[in-house]
Amino acid sequence: MATRPLLVVHGGAWNIPEDMVAAHERGVRAAVERGWSVLTKGCSAVDAVEESVVILEEDETFDAGLGSFLTSASTVQMDALIMDGGTLRAGGVGGVERVRNAVRLSRLILDKSPHVYFVGEGAEQFAAEHGMELIDNKELVIPREVERLRGFKARLASGHADDTFAGPQISHDTVGAVAVDGKGNIAAATSTGGTLNKTPGRVGDSSLIGCGCYADNQSAAVSCTGWGEPIMKLVLAKWAADRVQAGHDPQASANSAIQMLQRRLSGHGGMIVVDTLGRYGIAHNTPRMAWGVADGSGVKVGIKR
Repeated sequence: MATRPLLVVHGGAWNIPEDMVAAHERGVRAAVERGWSVLTKGCSAVDAVEESVVILEEDETFDAGLGSFLTSASTVQMDALIMDGGTLRAGGVGGVERVRNAVRLSRLILDKSPHVYFVGEGAEQFAAEHGMELIDNKELVIPREVERLRGFKARLASGHADDTFAGPQISHDTVGAVAVDGKGNIAAATSTGGTLNKTPGRVGDSSLIGCGCYADNQSAAVSCTGWGEPIMKLVLAKWAADRVQAGHDPQASANSAIQMLQRRLSGHGGMIVVDTLGRYGIAHNTPRMAWGVADGSGVKVGIKR
């Protein structure tokens, strides 16, 4: 039986400043429109979430791909995961520096490797062996982020900065997408440059199955954004998916997950959820979250919900 396709995208959850709202809206809309064009051509949910996330990785507005936050060593290190809910196949990368699109490499791993997860140089070697271009890490570094890191380190040195990168005022522009296709299969993808001034080698929730990303046709597809350490500790994406499998709708499940994140660990962030019935949920406990939805009625984009 044919299913009505649905796509939901997010572009981060934090206190997005007023002068950045329009850029977030444009970026999310472009990602939704790209993913929706793939879905409506009869392609898979996996294809749709990959293409949506690529658009966001190539938009320097977001903390993924070009324009990612810099590590304390002034480099970009990216994490990503993509997961197919129909087969439970997944591909993930951590700490990659020399690829333009971490989600493309994640998809390559899903399609071409018996393994699920590659990190650092091993991930880049796998990419090169399968024909993916490796780039200079400097191509991902933009002046805005050089200045952001410089300012943050200066505040740390003066004792006026919070070095826990935990507050909702700190940008969390991790990106992600979830979708259900015409065959009723669901998928999820999440991509990030991590946290500002992170220690090189740090991996957050985004690329870890069940933490910042998860998809299973028997439950739901979920992509998270926000402060990664609490999200990891609660395996939050899988927790929300399990709620859907237990009979709760995606919106209620997303709300409950974000409430638990706050209650248990004073964490903050957001998530998007879809199930195979074409229902979706969007929840966050930050002042703003960038999101977009596409279905048969058109495209909706918002910053606050």
